[in-house]
Amino acid sequence: MDNIKQKEKLQSLKRRKSYLSKASNQIELLEKSRLVEIRFADKLKEHSLALEQADGDKAEALSTEIAKHKKHHKKYTRIKQELEADKSSENPQLSTSDPDSRHQIVRGMITEVCYTLQTTVDDQNKILIDYKLTNQNDKKAMGMMLRRAKSILRTNKFTALYDKGYHTGSEFCTAHQLDIKTLVAIPAIGRASQAPHPKYNAENFIYNQKTDTYTCPEGHKLTSNQSHYKTRNYTFKQYKTKACKGCPVRNLCTKAKNGKIVQRSEYAPYIEANAHRVTQNKQRYKQRQALVEHPYGTLKRQWGFDYIITKRKIAVASADAGLMTLAYNLKRLFNLGVKFDITAVCAALNSFLGVMLLAITQLSTQEALKFAFPRNFIKFMKYGNLNPATEFKRKLV
Repeated sequence: MDNIKQKEKLQSLKRRKSYLSKASNQIELLEKSRLVEIRFADKLKEHSLALEQADGDKAEALSTEIAKHKKHHKKYTRIKQELEADKSSENPQLSTSDPDSRHQIVRGMITEVCYTLQTTVDDQNKILIDYKLTNQNDKKAMGMMLRRAKSILRTNKFTALYDKGYHTGSEFCTAHQLDIKTLVAIPAIGRASQAPHPKYNAENFIYNQKTDTYTCPEGHKLTSNQSHYKTRNYTFKQYKTKACKGCPVRNLCTKAKNGKIVQRSEYAPYIEANAHRVTQNKQRYKQRQALVEHPYGTLKRQWGFDYIITKRKIAVASADAGLMTLAYNLKRLFNLGVKFDITAVCAALNSFLGVMLLAITQLSTQEALKFAFPRNFIKFMKYGNLNPATEFKRKLV
């Protein structure tokens, strides 16, 4: 038993260490700006004393060093002021490489400053029917993508499959309002919400809609005082019973001083409906990975598009992602044996490339080259007899 407790404690410490090492952009930059202020004062004092005693080349080097520290101080002071003035959210962020990208959890405790690509895939032909590049994680994406899918398909007679990252009560509510059925994987219960014995976890308490009560595994009824409590994202009611005081299995059910309390959110009916559908359609849900993960595998692993090559805000990054999805769909259509009107295809591509060239001309020559020829750019420079910058300008003209 002691070994298990020590193991759990060690895992908890590891998780905490990982969490602390992956601090958000806002905290990281604010902390960095504070450290820069302290270090700047110390370094400036140190270099000023050294400058008084130095002469010649050494004095010049120290003057350069002081100027560098002043420049850094000015930069981080500006960043700190921008973050403190930003009241758009509780945790404002500022990316110094791409202003629209955000610090997000990629998987588990792994985080990156990135964008998130949301896609919708047709299960019959494995075609990407929609994509949307965002700077938010998956939790609030399902409703938006379902609205877009309904608009594109002009029907709501389809079932949408999502992984557990999309399991959010408000999004299930949106799906219900759109009258679209969902199959979303059910995430595991957090350690803090688990009962000492799994038999007495909250999901094993049966809810009666008519009487608005819960019945525990021991047969006791939990009632609500009908008060609604608010969290940041939803409201909920609490259910409890006086039978907890004398219950012989209380130590297996809860460690709470006042007995077991079950919370029911305003979105509980939609969450329960999804859970029922998942239970009834396990084989169908297994198709999700083969459908939506296949395009990502092709784009990222086979073709090497595991990053966005543009850093010019979300609109340009979205166009970058659009080119990838367009290429995937074209290849998929070729594989399906779809016959094309070559003249119409060439006209469409010519129009599209014209727009792209117009966008590229807004970039510097070096940026445009990297955007247009990301893989061949180095080969041009290393092996080519032509000057790529000159040739590219010539083509644009």
